[in-house]
Amino acid sequence: MNLAERLMHVLSDSEAELDGPVPGLSPISDEQLGELFVQAHGLGTPVSPAQARVRFAIDQVVRDEEARQPRYTPDACLRLFEVLAERTRDSGWADLAPGLAALEHCTGPRPDVSAPATALVELLVAQDSVRQPYALLAVARCAGEKSLGMVVERLCQDVGPIVADEFAVVAGLTPDEQALLSRIDRDHRFLPSPSGDAWHRSADSPAYVAFARRALEAAADRTDAIRAGEIPYRADKAFTDREVTSLGQAARVALLRDEPWLPALFDRLLPGIALAPTAAKTLPSQALLYELGRAAQDFPTPELVTTLRTVRRTVRHAGVPKQLDKMLKKIEAALAERTDVALRLPRLGFDTTTTTGSAGDESGAGGVLRRTAGDYTAVVTVTETATLVWEKDGRPLRSTPAPVRRDHAALVKELRELVKRVDAQLVTLARALEGGFTVDAAHPYGWWRTELLEHPLAGTTVRRLIWEIEVAPGEWRAVLPEAGRLPDAPDDALVRLWHPIRSTPDAVRAWRDLLLERRIRQPFKQAFREIYLLTPAEVETRVYSNRFAAHLVHYRRLFALFRARGWAGDRLGPWDAGDEDEAERILAAGEWRIRFIHRWADWSGDDELAATDQVRFARRVEGAWREAPLADVPPLVFSEAMRDVDLFVGVTSIAADPDWTDRGPERTYWERARFAELTESAEARRDVLERILPRLKIADRCAIDGRYLVVRGDLRTYRIHLGSANILMEPDGSYLCIVPSCRTGTGSGTGKVFLPFEDDRLSLILSKAFLLAADTAITDESILAQIRRGI
Repeated sequence: MNLAERLMHVLSDSEAELDGPVPGLSPISDEQLGELFVQAHGLGTPVSPAQARVRFAIDQVVRDEEARQPRYTPDACLRLFEVLAERTRDSGWADLAPGLAALEHCTGPRPDVSAPATALVELLVAQDSVRQPYALLAVARCAGEKSLGMVVERLCQDVGPIVADEFAVVAGLTPDEQALLSRIDRDHRFLPSPSGDAWHRSADSPAYVAFARRALEAAADRTDAIRAGEIPYRADKAFTDREVTSLGQAARVALLRDEPWLPALFDRLLPGIALAPTAAKTLPSQALLYELGRAAQDFPTPELVTTLRTVRRTVRHAGVPKQLDKMLKKIEAALAERTDVALRLPRLGFDTTTTTGSAGDESGAGGVLRRTAGDYTAVVTVTETATLVWEKDGRPLRSTPAPVRRDHAALVKELRELVKRVDAQLVTLARALEGGFTVDAAHPYGWWRTELLEHPLAGTTVRRLIWEIEVAPGEWRAVLPEAGRLPDAPDDALVRLWHPIRSTPDAVRAWRDLLLERRIRQPFKQAFREIYLLTPAEVETRVYSNRFAAHLVHYRRLFALFRARGWAGDRLGPWDAGDEDEAERILAAGEWRIRFIHRWADWSGDDELAATDQVRFARRVEGAWREAPLADVPPLVFSEAMRDVDLFVGVTSIAADPDWTDRGPERTYWERARFAELTESAEARRDVLERILPRLKIADRCAIDGRYLVVRGDLRTYRIHLGSANILMEPDGSYLCIVPSCRTGTGSGTGKVFLPFEDDRLSLILSKAFLLAADTAITDESILAQIRRGI
C-alpha cells in the first residue's frame, strides 16, 4: 500500500490507526493531494485522532500556497462544493477559498457546481453578517444570475457608496477574475495582508484598478466635506470598518501599480483623516490612517513616506505619532527593497548650485531655494542636510528676524516644514540606495547623471558614494563623484553602487584613505562596510550557520531592531508557542529569504533575555520557498544578510552591557563574550581607528593591540575592547565599568574627530579613550574608586 492509499485508508476508516506522525506528503502527486483534501474535509464529526492528524497535515500543505498546489478532478471539485455546503448547513460557515481554488486547478472540464453553489449562497446570505464577500460573489456566479443578484443585493445593504461600488465591480468580473480577487479580500483590516503574488495578479484587473481610483477619490472628497463642515464631524467615524478594508485594498493595488495620480490624492486624503476640523485631539479616521500605513508597508512609495511624515508632525492625538514612527521604520525598510520607485525624489523648487571640484570638473554640490519676505530673503541650502538661514542685503542673520516672524508667519512655518521634509527625503533616499545592494540595482548612466547626480537634493547624497560605471562590456570603473571626474560613457551604459565584496583589498584600502584624507562623510557605511564570507564551518553545516548562535541578548532591543531593519517575526514570551521564533527578511527583490532563529531564555529582573541560534536561507523557486545551501547564496546577498544579524547580536548582547557585572547565572556568558574575538563589524572599527589615531591629540597615549585599543593614562593603562567597548585595567586585568550616561566631569574630546560614517560603538570607544587618557582629570567618584582599587 503506497502512501496515498495508506492515508486514504486512514481517512475512510475511523478505526484505522496511523503509527507516529503523518509522513511527509512530498511523494504524493498533486492530484492525489487534491483527492485527499476533499476526502479529509468530507469527514463528519467526531473523527479519530489518526484522522485528525492526517487532516491537519493535509491542511497545512494545501493552505501554504508557497509549498504545494493540489489539483482536482472534475468529480473532486463537485464533491468539495457539496462538502462546503454540508459544512455550512451544519456549522453556519465554511471557508469558500478551497472550492474556488479547486475550480481554478481542475484537471478537466469544469463541472456543474450550480446546485451546491446555490445552497451555499442561500445559507450564507441568510446570516446576520457575510464573510468572504469576494469569494461569495464568485460562488454566486457559479450558481447563476439569480444567486448573483441575491448576493449583490445582500452585500450592498447599508454599506455606503464606496463599498457598494466595490461589490458591483467584483460582481461584473469573470469567474477567474473573481476567484483571483477573492485572495486579496481580508473580511476586515486586522487579518494579515495576502502574499505579494496575489496582489500583483489582482492589479492586472482594469475594472478593479478603475474602482481603486474612484474609491480613494471618494474618500478624499468625504474628508474634504468633513473639513468644510458639510458632513458633521465624529471622531474616528468618517469610514466604516468595511470601507477601511476596501480602501486599504484599493490603496495597495494603486501603490503596487505606482499610479501617477496617487501622490496628489494622498496629499489630500491623509491630512483629511489625521486632523480634526476642530481643535479636538481626535482624528476623523485613525483606522484608515493606520490601514494606509499598513498598505505602505506592503507597497511603499517615497511620496507616501513623505506625506506620512508630514501627517505625523501635525496630528494632535498623543498616541498616533508613536504608532506612525513604528510604521515608518517598517515602510522605509520595505522601500529599500523596492528600488524601481525608491530613488524618485521631487525637486521641490530647489536649484542646483555648482562648484569646481578638485579634478577641475564642474558638478552639483547641493541645492538652494530662495524666498523673499519684505526686506529679507530666506535661503534653504541642502548639503548633507537642509538648513534655513535668513539674509538681509546678502548678509546672513543669526535667527529669524522679528518682522518676518510677525508679518510672514505662514512662510516661516512653510520653510521650517520644508527643511524637515527634505531631511526626511534624504534619509529615505540613503536607506533605499543601501537596500539596493542585495538587488544589485543598476541604472542607465544618462538617467543616473540627470536624475540623481545633478538633482539638487539627491545629488548631495549620491556624490558622497562610490559608484561603478560600465565603461566597456564587463569593465567597471569605480568613481567617487565628490572627489574625481566622471569617466566618459554612453547614456545607456550601466552604473551601480560599488561594494567592497566586489573589490580587491588594495582598492578598498585606497578608498578608505581617500575618504579620510578628503574628510568625506558617507551617508551610510560603504567604503568601511563589513563583508561576510562563507567560513569552512558553514561549508560543513551546509544549510545553516552557527556564526551568531549561543549569544544572550536583550530581547526587547532585539525585537525593536528587527522592526527597524525590516525583519518580520512574532513576539517571544513565556506563553504557549512563545518559546521560539524565526525572524525573517526578504532580500534581492523577493528572490531570497534569510531566517534568524532565536529562543526565549528567561527573565532577569524586569529584563527579557533571548538566546540566538541558527541562520538559514531559502530561495524562491516557482513561487515557493526552497531551503538553499549557504554555498548557493550569492556572496553579496549572504554578506548583507549576515551583516544584519551581526548588528542584532552586537547591539543587543548582554556582553556589551556594562551594568551586567553582578547579575546571576548569565554572568558566565558575559565573562566569556565581553572580550571575545572581533566580529567583522569590530574589525572594520579597528581599521578606522588605525587610520584616525595618528590624527588625534591623544595619539601618543594610544595603540592598537589585537582586539584592544590600549590607552595609557597617568594612573593606569587601559585596554578597551573594540567589539564590546568593555575595559580592562593593567596591571591586574580588573574590569572598569563606565556607564555611558554617567557624568564624568570632563568633556569627551571627540566632538572634533572626523568619522567617515556613523557608529555609536566607535564613538563610545573614542569617548572612553579621551576620558582615560586624562584619568587624573576624572571627577566621577564611581570611576575613580575602581581605578584606585588596584593602585
